[in-house]
Amino acid sequence: MSYSRHKVAILYAFKIVKITMMNILFICTHNRCRSILAEAITNHIAQQANLAITAFSAGSQPEGVVHPMSLHYLSERGISTQGLQSQSWDLFQTQDIDIAITVCDNAAGESCPLYLGSALKVHWPLADPSKCHDHDQEKQFNRVIDDLERRIRAIVKIFKHQPLKAHILQTQLMNVGSHP
Repeated sequence: MSYSRHKVAILYAFKIVKITMMNILFICTHNRCRSILAEAITNHIAQQANLAITAFSAGSQPEGVVHPMSLHYLSERGISTQGLQSQSWDLFQTQDIDIAITVCDNAAGESCPLYLGSALKVHWPLADPSKCHDHDQEKQFNRVIDDLERRIRAIVKIFKHQPLKAHILQTQLMNVGSHP
């Protein structure tokens, strides 16, 4: 049995997954909106639930700037925006990532870097609120944030039902992402 450096065992298909600490990487092509929202919301909810879950976000072609409305709507809900940045997934080559979740269809279609090979990979389709017209933007941002909060709270419930088989965990994570 092989454990990663931070005491998480994510093993092949029918092996047991023991979660004592979890690193989740949210991926979106430009890493300026949806993946940023997911990172911040996950860290916020994990902290509230006193769980050892750390979320990160990255992109295959990062914009380099976080969308200002992402920061605005997170702050409006009391969710910390400290340290959020648009960055390349290449920065995570030495980071143990347990779960990689794509949140845009473009990123879902891209080949994940080899160093993410052992991470469970899941796609959560989310509409891009930054692409909306000004009068719809607030509504869309709030819809995406509400959806992410629901999904992350569902993850918290899943992680409390341990131990899990890796294929069951992956199926549950996919199910969480498929229900708006």
